[in-house]
Amino acid sequence: MRPLEGIRVVDLTVAVAGPVAAHLLGDLGADVIRIEPPFARPVAHLDVAPLLDGAPDHPYNRVVGYNDLHRSKRAITLDLQKALGRDTLLKLTAASDVVIENMAPRVLPSLGLSYDALRTGKPDIVLVSMPAFGLSGPLSDRVSYGPGIDAMSGLAHLTGYPDRGPMNAANYYCDYNAAVLAATATLAALRHRDRTGAGQHIELSMLEGELQLVADALLDFTMNGRVQRRAGNAHPSMAPHGVYQCAGKDRWVAIACENDVQWRSLCAAIDRPDFASDPRCADVVSRMHARDQLDVIVSAWTSVRTPHDCATALQNAGVPAGVMQTVGELFDDPQVRGRQWIQYTQHPEAGRTPHSRAAFTLSRTPSPIERPAPLFAQHNDEVLRGLLGLGDDAIRELREQRVTRNEPPAPR
Repeated sequence: MRPLEGIRVVDLTVAVAGPVAAHLLGDLGADVIRIEPPFARPVAHLDVAPLLDGAPDHPYNRVVGYNDLHRSKRAITLDLQKALGRDTLLKLTAASDVVIENMAPRVLPSLGLSYDALRTGKPDIVLVSMPAFGLSGPLSDRVSYGPGIDAMSGLAHLTGYPDRGPMNAANYYCDYNAAVLAATATLAALRHRDRTGAGQHIELSMLEGELQLVADALLDFTMNGRVQRRAGNAHPSMAPHGVYQCAGKDRWVAIACENDVQWRSLCAAIDRPDFASDPRCADVVSRMHARDQLDVIVSAWTSVRTPHDCATALQNAGVPAGVMQTVGELFDDPQVRGRQWIQYTQHPEAGRTPHSRAAFTLSRTPSPIERPAPLFAQHNDEVLRGLLGLGDDAIRELREQRVTRNEPPAPR
């Protein structure tokens, strides 16, 4: 059995952070049922995977980002703007353990789906809310995506080079961090429910989640009154330290020299033993003052070698170094392949689809990714009829009122 088998999660999430939190629970065996508005998926989309031979041509079922975010889930369509949609949702939450959402704090209460409303049908329900700024405070009504949180948390201010402006991370840094925190908090709430029989409302502020990532800068200001600045690839106590260009287009190697022993080993590896005894580089304080000159010397050596040759030579000498790999190279990396970090599902319309598994493995309850992202409305009948016990007349009414539908509406 998977760790969360027997746990049912209703997924009301949008964007990235919420969907990732939900699919982590699904990866661990929870029955995650995604609630999708009947009009949410565009019929045409640019970012689609190639069509599997013989499959129906529904581009909206092959959206690459959607299919990664929503693996390990079932899905139904419900319009929660309509009373019948909300009533149907409440029937589903009454048969579930967790509801997870990351909409603006005003949305669920305005729909009559507050925590108290959910508890009416399921007293021990766990509601996970992931607002950008929390459910209280002067910014509680505001919404934000990850880049806004990167800016407000100070992370963007600390990211970049000293002679340039702040930079946002080039990925969904904030979202994935919040997702892991939300999934962890959900497990804690379920454990509490097992012990006490009581559910609870989890509030995860994405801003507060990211503040943990700049904790050293916050501590520096608290203790020293010092505002940290962008340092590029420099390190406050190591030199040489950085990413150095190698032979070939956009090829780099990362090098970190931690102490005097490694410095002497580095000098030997790059055929510059003269610098090992140079008083200007005798200790870390001296090297910190001379780091710009040291970077030039190291770059001269790396620039005529491949990243792998550089990393191998330095690692053999006892100097920490690593190849800066492209995302494409990860698929062929022997460590990544050996750990089976990239796992595949078989999507009925997109075919074999890669996913990055969670960064942990469980020896007694392994949980490989097996369920691909759902097709649009794929589990309508399975959930509405099979799980909720709705009959033909009730399902017909849902369709006639356009509360649910089995395919997205045609573009106007």
